[in-house]
Amino acid sequence: MVASVLILPGLGGSGPEHWQSLWEARNPAFRRVEQADWDAPERDSWVARLEQAVVQAEAPVVLVAHSLACALVGHWARAGSAAKVSGALLVAPADVDQGEEDLPIPIPPETRSFAPMPMERLPFASILVCSTDDPYCTPGRARAFAAAWGSRPVLVDGLGHINAASGLDAWPEGERLLDELVRGAA
Repeated sequence: MVASVLILPGLGGSGPEHWQSLWEARNPAFRRVEQADWDAPERDSWVARLEQAVVQAEAPVVLVAHSLACALVGHWARAGSAAKVSGALLVAPADVDQGEEDLPIPIPPETRSFAPMPMERLPFASILVCSTDDPYCTPGRARAFAAAWGSRPVLVDGLGHINAASGLDAWPEGERLLDELVRGAA
């Protein structure tokens, strides 16, 4: 059976030049989990939408989360239908616990409903990717998340928040990591 891939954008959604959107456009079987409001995220609402998408998907499910959606996965995994999920690619987690003085760019206040960052082990395989110069999460915090979640950490050099502004186009290295998780799901 082929894995069901669910795309989970963060705050603001992923625009048309974001690697998540490019992956979705090239892979009609990939499905974006739509949120009611991309610009004013409410944790409980986002968790409920993710749960609905996982329940409706064919198993096994592989999650592809970016930024705030990494925290979403952690919160959802506490009580969601995690048994249907075989893996998660967690990219550029936004450190929702950090204050303005802790990061080069303060975490937007709209994300505070996702604090505190869940630090429980995820019940499925995961890979966490963070850049050495991500303005929303230090490499040290990313390593702490990876350790807590049981994720394999992947540190990349100089890709910022690993988004459209990073100039990644379809981000082939990310696709290789996703393929690894999908192969594990098969």
